[in-house]
Amino acid sequence: MPTTTSFPDGFLWGTATAAHQVEGGNWNNDWWAWEHAPGTPCPDPSGDACDHWHRYDDDIALLANLGFNAYRFSLEWSRIEPEEGEFSLVALDHYKRMFESCLERGVEPVVTFHHFTSPRWVAAAGGWAVADTADRFARFVERAASHLHGSMARACTINEPNWVATNGYILAMWPPGEQDYDKGKRASDTLVDAHRKAVAAIRAAAPDVPVGLTMSMTDFQAVEGGEARLQEIRRPMEDVYLEGTEGDDYIGVQTYTRLLIDANGLAPYPPDARTTATSSTRRHSRPASAAPST
Repeated sequence: MPTTTSFPDGFLWGTATAAHQVEGGNWNNDWWAWEHAPGTPCPDPSGDACDHWHRYDDDIALLANLGFNAYRFSLEWSRIEPEEGEFSLVALDHYKRMFESCLERGVEPVVTFHHFTSPRWVAAAGGWAVADTADRFARFVERAASHLHGSMARACTINEPNWVATNGYILAMWPPGEQDYDKGKRASDTLVDAHRKAVAAIRAAAPDVPVGLTMSMTDFQAVEGGEARLQEIRRPMEDVYLEGTEGDDYIGVQTYTRLLIDANGLAPYPPDARTTATSSTRRHSRPASAAPST
């Protein structure tokens, strides 16, 4: 028998983008440099992407016509603060027009202040592996939130900080492409500190705006005596960030797959297991390394 699911009044159906992935021409950040550096895992540069920087009004109209009533998009830090302490009113006004485009169409604008990319000058100063980056980020957030406070419906400080630290400083898959557990731990600490300082900055500039964090959270499942190892893996990947969200208005959860954990770490899926696009690449094999324990 077919079933019908109803959603409560006020339920939001949203969609999301990341500035670097859709705007095009974000050449002044660490990801553009990473895409163009030899030997990185990036097969192609982002280039003009889908030119959302210029086509945002048409794009927002499309999503409204599809029935969405919320849109989460990110601010490109390297456009707003292209050099340390130098802020672009042109870029800030551009994002304000994006908020207005959403509001005109009955779409709640949800802003993410960091979605993977950092300015090149931040990367040159040590990136997330240095504690000062938390203060630099908080200064950027304060300036942007003060400019946009009358328009944003909700605020997300950082998108998936756990992967920024893990892929950038431990697995060498994202910039800066390092494999250093100590730097990964420092990056994690800095990201948590940056989140807390950004929450305070947003609440000072826009006290009526709900603010929180979005996390990539895996469905970890223990098999064959893997309970203790599961806790070792999950703590640096998720728990330290969740502890840093105390007092927030919400937490966003993005789940892509499950991981099976045995006493040695990541375990292969059974041959008949249904897999997602994320998990299918490692269906029958154990990765060489798993997340570090603390």
